[in-house]
Amino acid sequence: MMKRAILGLAALTAPFAAAQAETTYVVADRMLEVETGRYIADPVIAVEDGRVTAITTGTAPEGAAVVDLSGHTILPGLIDMHVHLDGRPEYGGYSGLQFTDRFWTVIGVANAKKMLDAGFTTVRNVGASDYNVVGLDQAIEEGWVPGPRIVGAGNSLGATGGHCDSTFLPPSFNQTSPAVGDSPDELRKRVREQRKYGAEVIKACATGGVFSRNTAPGIQQLTLEELTAIANEAHFWGLKAAAHAHGAAGIKAAIRAGFDTIEHASFIDDEGIRLAKERGTYLSMDIFNTDYTLSQGEANGVLEENLAKERLVSKAQRDNFTKAHRAGVKLVFGSDAGVMPHETVGGQFAVMVRLGMSPLEAIQAATINAAEALGQSGEVGTIKVGAWADIIAVDGDPLADPAELADVDAVVKGGKLVD
Repeated sequence: MMKRAILGLAALTAPFAAAQAETTYVVADRMLEVETGRYIADPVIAVEDGRVTAITTGTAPEGAAVVDLSGHTILPGLIDMHVHLDGRPEYGGYSGLQFTDRFWTVIGVANAKKMLDAGFTTVRNVGASDYNVVGLDQAIEEGWVPGPRIVGAGNSLGATGGHCDSTFLPPSFNQTSPAVGDSPDELRKRVREQRKYGAEVIKACATGGVFSRNTAPGIQQLTLEELTAIANEAHFWGLKAAAHAHGAAGIKAAIRAGFDTIEHASFIDDEGIRLAKERGTYLSMDIFNTDYTLSQGEANGVLEENLAKERLVSKAQRDNFTKAHRAGVKLVFGSDAGVMPHETVGGQFAVMVRLGMSPLEAIQAATINAAEALGQSGEVGTIKVGAWADIIAVDGDPLADPAELADVDAVVKGGKLVD
């Protein structure tokens, strides 16, 4: 009798469940197929439960629920592979110390919406204090606040006194990053701790950096053995590993250690470019934010020590972006939003084109290439059956003018128009 009752209940509820899976249609004048650069006229994209179920052309069925983007060109939602959602450039140097710790969590809520409005429906957050962005990700997924899909690291791993440690305060404060380690075994444990508390990617600082004190961007700070332990442990747990690395030696060590992406890659040399190409390592080079930092940094409280390092890094990084692209290295879009305003990162597309990419290559860096680097090909960064229905709309032709991507008109996430 119990079995018969359960079967009867299933029969009653199945039609109701099917009725709830309403199909929404997204329509526009044309769609950019980012894999090929081909435009498809009058696309009709069917969406159920947030995913694309069919792509046809013509018009949506009469009476159907429609997201009408007529007059626009649509393409996949963009992916930024290097953001810091719990930071803002207006609070440089010591100015951020005036706020309580939880201020930065709330800042993350605002920045998540800014990134989404800018057309970035997926972001990789490579480093955040106090698990701020892990909590933000959970709140977005639960529907409490709007924002992009987040692939987040917790605290960034690094050496004691290195770029990923706390370097701004004197010894009396006894402030240390919770994720530093000074041996392969210590750093393996740090990987496990970050994963335990919600990290979906592991970030480590292989070299010094610009926005820390007493660290030189070009100097390696973790040994090959330590970097290998981090990458191996991350991969053991099924996570990707990202290495902050400006200097040539640290870049090559991180590539040899097996890191999936190199962040910044400012001083990469010919051997590093060759290694990255041979091993399929992605470079995420933030070539746009330097303009903001050098023009606004002093007013925002950034210390002269940090501005001097930015001047040192900026030209070399842009030159090496061009060299890496010409050599055929895999490149992904990474802005370092947080160092610059999150709402302006779309301006990086024009810089990528100015430095040698075609507009399509720049778009692919923020769509299919980034999705592949995340291990989410077919899920994000594409408009294909089975992918999340994350779509952006622009007025003009992004293949003719990449500035179109700095002024997104509409954003659809999971088939729903973002307010």
